[in-house]
Amino acid sequence: MPKRGKIHVSTVPADTSAATETREAARIDGSLSTMATASTPRVDWTLIWAQRGFRFFFAAMFASLFGSGMNFVGVSWYIMAATHSTVKVSLQVIVVTLPGLFIPFLGGVLIDRFDRRYLGVGLDLVRGCFVLTTAYIAWSGHLQLWHLYAMTLITGIGSAMYWATVNALVQEVIPPSQFTGANAAVLVGVQSGMLIAGSFVGFLYDRAGIAGILFIDGLTYFVSAFCLYRVRSGYVSPREHLKYPREYSEATEATAEALESGENPEVAEAGLSLAVYADLKEGFAYLKRQPLVRSLGVTHSIMMAGVVSGNVVLVALVNDILHAGARGLGFLEAGWAVGAITGGFVVSQLRTSLRMPLYVAACVVLAIGHMATPFVAFLTGAVAMQAIFGLCRAVGGVTAQSGLMSIVPRHFMGRTQSAMAIFTTCVQLAMSIALGVVAQGVSLVAGYALLALLYAGATLSAARARQLMR
Repeated sequence: MPKRGKIHVSTVPADTSAATETREAARIDGSLSTMATASTPRVDWTLIWAQRGFRFFFAAMFASLFGSGMNFVGVSWYIMAATHSTVKVSLQVIVVTLPGLFIPFLGGVLIDRFDRRYLGVGLDLVRGCFVLTTAYIAWSGHLQLWHLYAMTLITGIGSAMYWATVNALVQEVIPPSQFTGANAAVLVGVQSGMLIAGSFVGFLYDRAGIAGILFIDGLTYFVSAFCLYRVRSGYVSPREHLKYPREYSEATEATAEALESGENPEVAEAGLSLAVYADLKEGFAYLKRQPLVRSLGVTHSIMMAGVVSGNVVLVALVNDILHAGARGLGFLEAGWAVGAITGGFVVSQLRTSLRMPLYVAACVVLAIGHMATPFVAFLTGAVAMQAIFGLCRAVGGVTAQSGLMSIVPRHFMGRTQSAMAIFTTCVQLAMSIALGVVAQGVSLVAGYALLALLYAGATLSAARARQLMR
């Protein structure tokens, strides 16, 4: 019997491990056909909201996105008003995106090894402290652009792991039959926060300035951390040891002993590095043999990248074409959020046979709509366009995330979400740079045409996912 506090590592003979891998592969492959052929379970909102943990999770997402929405819009407008440069605005998007190229490699492994609730709480607290510090600098009258870029970099580092963490956490706080409804509810919570932020950011900016915007954002991180902490009690590992006996390889037995005794730090460090490498290798192998997961992930990543990088040209649209000021930008953000909330409720009620064709159609609408956007030169029409885009984004987001949760095993979800985050980051970086340069050096119309081309790529990937599910 192991001593109290001892790190217990189970070992499995090679032939048994091979058999376990074979059974696991068969189970995963079989889930693709099950998802494609089975009828969609009815969304039971009573069951979803009966989960105490999910109610706190929803509140955390609402608070987090309320603050983040005000931060992103407020900082973007501050930079645009101060510099009149889309390149400087695109630099903000680049800075918040850049950490996503590096952090998810380690983040995916951590998400699949440690309690996702504690990871989310820690990330919220750290980001909140940095944002409040920047708010104080702005209030004292010493704010410079580099302060905003530095704050954005810190929050970007946290966000690079935070969203993969909370997306994976949904799997643990909701019944599997209600993944679609849960994802729709989360999206509604996220967009509700953005709706309120978008509706009032212009008015608050005119009265409280950038310091007030950042102060509110900093406080919301602490509210979100508290809600995540209340999701459940105790420590919960993402890995169910009895279900997945090969949680550690035989090679990590020496690592466990070294960690316990502290006498061989070199062995412990080398063993942990080997374990992390093994997890990364296992995650890439899983994605390599799952074409449906890749197609859903690519489409979702492109849509996410389009929304974030599109802020570069959206600010220029408000400033140069609509001439609507910070309030106009707030109305556009509110329109987008209203569409997203509506889309979240609608798509949650659809059968899979209807959801996938609508998924492809949403990508088509996004591509065509962004070609037309710069020619809509009045505020009401622009708000309506943003509402349509928000609805299409909701259809894509709920369909992709609920599909992934139905397919991807729990112990692979962190690495899957992190792989998507890395791809999203690459697309966001490329698009942010390109949109800033093209919109300023060529024309705003050319910038929106580039966004339309991006969504055309999402259409192809969505069509591929639909074909694989038939």
